[in-house]
Amino acid sequence: MERNDICWCGSGKKYKKCHLPIEEKIQEHALKGEIVPSRKILKTQEQIALIKKSAKINTGVLDYVAERIQAGVSTEQINTWVNEYTYGHGAIPADLHYEGYPKSVCTSINNEICHGIPSEDIILQEGDIVNVDVSTILDGYFSDASRMFKIGRISERAERIVRVTEECVELGLAQAKPWNHLGDIADAINTHAQENGYSVVEDIGGHGIGLAFHEDPFVSYVTPKGSEMLLVPGMTFTIEPMINEGSPDFFVDEDNDWTVYTIDDGLSAQIEYMVLITEDGHEVLTK
Repeated sequence: MERNDICWCGSGKKYKKCHLPIEEKIQEHALKGEIVPSRKILKTQEQIALIKKSAKINTGVLDYVAERIQAGVSTEQINTWVNEYTYGHGAIPADLHYEGYPKSVCTSINNEICHGIPSEDIILQEGDIVNVDVSTILDGYFSDASRMFKIGRISERAERIVRVTEECVELGLAQAKPWNHLGDIADAINTHAQENGYSVVEDIGGHGIGLAFHEDPFVSYVTPKGSEMLLVPGMTFTIEPMINEGSPDFFVDEDNDWTVYTIDDGLSAQIEYMVLITEDGHEVLTK
């Protein structure tokens, strides 16, 4: 674009007063051989405003579940709550029918790493830890987050892995700022997990999100500091490491082809934030 053209992002500002300085800096990093985002990865202010509306509902869904979840509740009841709140607020659960997934939420308990399928036959028990992962579509804009819930009194072992997972996400979030790299987030998470005797699942990670459920970039949590894609204002993606007690390896349920289990029957925990990179740091859109 020419310097005095109206910027491509739709802000109404001249290019030189809007994205030109950012794109010049991106080019500097590209010339060093770094991985940089394309324009289609960077969200416009109009898109961000609409993504935030979706994210507000997504947060509301998790709050709705948090008020009701307890021992004796089936995971199918959680699915019902997600539908009640999401449809009741004019939105759609993004999980439902995504690549054939049969429910509106993922409910992963104890040794289930992710993609646990709700069922009337699965009843939450005192001492369980469960990840509730919800995703929302509102007017074509996507949001995603998950929380760990502790059912009643849990073991010290379960308490510890949930706490360390929370710490990992917060340490990764602290590295989510412009001109850092995705690898900086990964290194902070992986280092803290390993220092506490845990492992990070390598083959399942986070993702870009906003205009689609899963966009570029793939977000690894085991890559080195300074590696992977450059973080640039306007990027929206998830920070959602899966922390295992033992091996990072896993297997997928042969019966449903979705639920992912720890290979050694150890506990696993996951917490997911959806974040926006801003000009001076980050904004958590939903968690």
